Amino acid sequence: MGRAFEYRKARKLKRWGNMARTFTRIGKEIEMAVKAGGPDPASNLRLRLLMQNAKNESMPKENVERAIKRAISKDTTDYKEVVYDGKGPHGIAVVVETATDNPTRTVANLRAAFVRGKGELGTMGMNDFLFERKCSFVVAYNDSIDMDELELELCDYDIDEVFRDEDEIMIYADFKNYGPISKYLEDHNLEIKSFKFERIPLTMRELTAEEQEDVNGLLERLENDDDVVNVFHNMA
Repeated sequence: MGRAFEYRKARKLKRWGNMARTFTRIGKEIEMAVKAGGPDPASNLRLRLLMQNAKNESMPKENVERAIKRAISKDTTDYKEVVYDGKGPHGIAVVVETATDNPTRTVANLRAAFVRGKGELGTMGMNDFLFERKCSFVVAYNDSIDMDELELELCDYDIDEVFRDEDEIMIYADFKNYGPISKYLEDHNLEIKSFKFERIPLTMRELTAEEQEDVNGLLERLENDDDVVNVFHNMA
């Protein structure tokens, strides 16, 4: 197994703090997807995948419908995706993805979180060389799926890794390939349980248990911000 598998193991048990925050963040992503590609999931791949994410997180259908309606309303809030880079305690690199309607507020909140968490907000893009941008799919496994055959066929889409993890299949590839991979999975009636864009660290930094507590304190502060969608780091 490669880096993606180890990354999956490290993050598998870590979920967003509570259901309400999860629904809010998915709702923001749905709004941005609708504004970018329209409200019809049949023609908007990103929206279709996000709706599947919502289903996987048990987000009520009416919440999804409200997010779509907000996106096509003239009075809706205009969210933008903004990525921030920083350094955590003990030299840990941190990348924060946000969906915000007020970047001035967001950057002030993130700067305060980094300072309180013994870190420092840096310049945008400073950590790009430490991470690879990937798309990841979680696909439901069943006994009719031949993993060797699936991996062979997906090689045509320049995947990095495909592996089974209990009752799920994980697929990692360059983030630009999410469209063709999604089409292949849908055409072959494979159930996509969830989809994400992720940033996988090229190398992981080992810390002591005490040092990990320092970093986790910063990560918790960042993840509790309402504008934050994802937080990535290179702590092992």
